[in-house]
Amino acid sequence: MKFRRKAGSVAEGAPADSETDGAPQSAADESVGTGAAATGDATGGPFDVDDLPDGDAVKRVDLGALLVAPVEGRDLRVQIDEKSGAVKSVVLAGQDGAVELRAYAAPRNGDLWSEVRPQIAADAARRGGTATEQDGPFGTELFCEVQVQQPDGKVGNQASRVVGFNGPRWLLRATFLGKPARDEAALAEWRSAVANVAVRRGAQAMPVGEQLPLTLPAEVKAQAEQAAAARAAAGQGQPGA
Repeated sequence: MKFRRKAGSVAEGAPADSETDGAPQSAADESVGTGAAATGDATGGPFDVDDLPDGDAVKRVDLGALLVAPVEGRDLRVQIDEKSGAVKSVVLAGQDGAVELRAYAAPRNGDLWSEVRPQIAADAARRGGTATEQDGPFGTELFCEVQVQQPDGKVGNQASRVVGFNGPRWLLRATFLGKPARDEAALAEWRSAVANVAVRRGAQAMPVGEQLPLTLPAEVKAQAEQAAAARAAAGQGQPGA
């Protein structure tokens, strides 16, 4: 497993620090690994963790509020806030694009996705971009275009397709980047990446719209702690440390 840390932040509508038409780059990008293709019925989800179908055999990585099935040929990553150390989002990234996943607390009965779409559109407009509502294979979605600074310093347009799924007391938001944002055929190839996700809302009381907490898998967290301890020890051993 690999660990990469980069400065930056993640915006609400589409990751502001993402490469144009590519995989998001994050404040701290922890690569959980590349897994085998997800199996099972990829058309019925995303699911609530308590409502998974009988006989469900999909192997998912437990990331706290999100249980995500690795997809063959795509890296499963988490984006971490450098200052707080909190996991901000989960990303499945491939050569042709990526999808960023976040889950939020929602009312027991309601349509939070309809309420947050105008907020995402306003954020895109604030950043000098556009957001257009359209019907897609997952229902009503937002197609956003904003200008972002690329790693080489040039400014380019980044397109994203933002989709929301209302669940029992949760909202799952999926932001597609790269080819899945622009091409329906490419999006179809990414369907299982979202349809196999399971959301763990938990019984705790949370304000509507607050992001559900994400965590690193135990083995990845232990590896990160060992790496941090090794760096600290190496620093103390240097002259003048």
